[in-house]
Amino acid sequence: MGEPWFALRAVEDDDRPAVGVFARAHWASTTMVSSGRVYDLTQLDGFLAEEGGRWLGLVTYAIEAKRCQVVSLDSTAPGQGVGSALLAAVEAVARDRQSPYVWLITTNDNRHALDFYQHRGYRLVAVHRGAVDRARLLKPEIPRVGEGGIAIRDELELAKNLSDRP
Repeated sequence: MGEPWFALRAVEDDDRPAVGVFARAHWASTTMVSSGRVYDLTQLDGFLAEEGGRWLGLVTYAIEAKRCQVVSLDSTAPGQGVGSALLAAVEAVARDRQSPYVWLITTNDNRHALDFYQHRGYRLVAVHRGAVDRARLLKPEIPRVGEGGIAIRDELELAKNLSDRP
């Protein structure tokens, strides 16, 4: 596999206002609720994929107590390796910081995310029934219906053990 056609770099402090604009455009907010916790995407570590000054994707993550969580991942160029490169960058940081695995939350309607992550070695480790219903208490703008007309109710937790070999 050759070099990507886009540049990948860490989010810098000067990028934070633009992270907010990108997050609002793709998530309708700069906050993300995951496992009952509210994250401000503009304050998290992350990576950008860009080409010619145009942002093609953004991933944000949080590492606490050697647990690395992907908080958000979005690509404007699906199927072109942007999401995979962003996810690999977070996995590399996790390895460098001795995090044994990377984990994330998605919602029960997000079939695309389930396919994407499972094809990259992530496994479903938990279903948090009603977690999205509870998250709406913290972030009321979370939609009630998602992909394919499926009611968004539950959080699905996926994780990848970084020491596993495919």
